[in-house]
Amino acid sequence: MTIIIEQPQFDAAAERKVAGDPAELVLDGGFTVPDSNAFGHTFRDYDAESERKKTVEEFYRVNHINQTYEFVQRMRDAYGRLDKTEMSIWECIELLNEFIDDSDPDLDMPQIEHLLQTAEAIRKDYPDEDWLHLTGLIHDLGKVLLHPSFGELPQWAVVGDTFPVGCAFDECNVHFKYFKENPDYHNPEFNTKFGVYSEGCGLDNVLMSWGHDDYMCLVAKENKTTLPSAGLFIIRYHSFYPLHKHGAYMHLMNEEDKENLKWLHVFK
Repeated sequence: MTIIIEQPQFDAAAERKVAGDPAELVLDGGFTVPDSNAFGHTFRDYDAESERKKTVEEFYRVNHINQTYEFVQRMRDAYGRLDKTEMSIWECIELLNEFIDDSDPDLDMPQIEHLLQTAEAIRKDYPDEDWLHLTGLIHDLGKVLLHPSFGELPQWAVVGDTFPVGCAFDECNVHFKYFKENPDYHNPEFNTKFGVYSEGCGLDNVLMSWGHDDYMCLVAKENKTTLPSAGLFIIRYHSFYPLHKHGAYMHLMNEEDKENLKWLHVFK
């Protein structure tokens, strides 16, 4: 049996939750967003001294140097065939118990805990949006790319903040300085505001840095998911912090992207 989930409507209640002060966000059931991460610092503080700072910065150095337009095309071609292995959602989740995300300055827990906590927090706050609960559970499953069954890609090709390739790298990207060693940074075809794209072309037509987000979105689409477009948008762009945190690259968005971005703000 296939359950068809209609595109959700972004109602006033959801908008009020987005507009509120994140520091005051309290989810149903008493879950309160903490003020600091596992290391006692504010979230996503890449300059704070911690035991993970050097690991995170080295991750982004290698990531920013190697995530080129050509590399992304090659990865999408190789992994878009979906010929690595076949397993259930829960089997994928269990695989992630082996990995900790080197790009994350806030978490040092296995990924399985992150997925379950995300889904449960969303379920408590949005009990009627079952598609959003599922999206929360599976949004990071693409990190199975780290596993030998899926090619055992290096972390810089799987995790971390994502960004468009094929156009200029925006300075709001974390550790922007390392992009200067990326070949595309000096390529006139790729280093302008629009690069190979056009205004309002839509993010579906934009190549994003390769990683778990894009891979999981490809998997969902090729398996004919019944998730609404907002769910797929969340999966592909939840690590696109330059967009949903800083408002960069909005010149590439179309109207559907702008509508789905509201749900991504709910998710984040």
